Amino acid sequence: MENLNLFIRSIFIDNMIFAYFLGMCSFIAVSKNVKTAFGLGIAVTCMLTLTLPINWMLETYVLREGALVWLNPDFADVDLSFLSLIVFIAVIASLTQLVEMIVEKYVPALYASLGIFLPLIAVNCAILGGSLFMQQRGFENLGTAVCAGAGWGIGWLLAITAVAAVRERVAQYSNVPASLRGVGITFIITALMGIAFMSFLGIKI
Repeated sequence: MENLNLFIRSIFIDNMIFAYFLGMCSFIAVSKNVKTAFGLGIAVTCMLTLTLPINWMLETYVLREGALVWLNPDFADVDLSFLSLIVFIAVIASLTQLVEMIVEKYVPALYASLGIFLPLIAVNCAILGGSLFMQQRGFENLGTAVCAGAGWGIGWLLAITAVAAVRERVAQYSNVPASLRGVGITFIITALMGIAFMSFLGIKI
């Protein structure tokens, strides 16, 4: 039940976009149409769901102080936590390359539409932020890391798809002032949706 609560909370209350504003660069650039936004959202969800449990295992069994005691009791005082940031980034970059190769091979149209933003998932702060949140909050088991990663990914997917849908309708039916077109109106839409998502804070899970 705790993992289910964490999963729901990660989607709606601790939303990566509307609560922490992580991953805004690709969020703003790709949220021009729903199809492309949905594709990038799926890629980010896969990345978060895969990288969090991998980084949790590395943190638990390799990096934190005393983690290597399973190899030898003499390693009880070894602390490799200073390497955690580098290791997390290396895992994210490796998996990003794998996802990019898969998308290029099996969904070339999506690969072409995402362009440079697909390899830039490696430096998407939402992906790294998930691993750092995992480390900061001290997740107790692998299942918790998977649920949090999937929840944050689906929350990011929900956010970018919803904003892309609104941007399409605004571009089609609204006469936006020239000074606000593009990034300006996107920031306003994102802020309003962030305020709307704050209503979930009152839900007791």
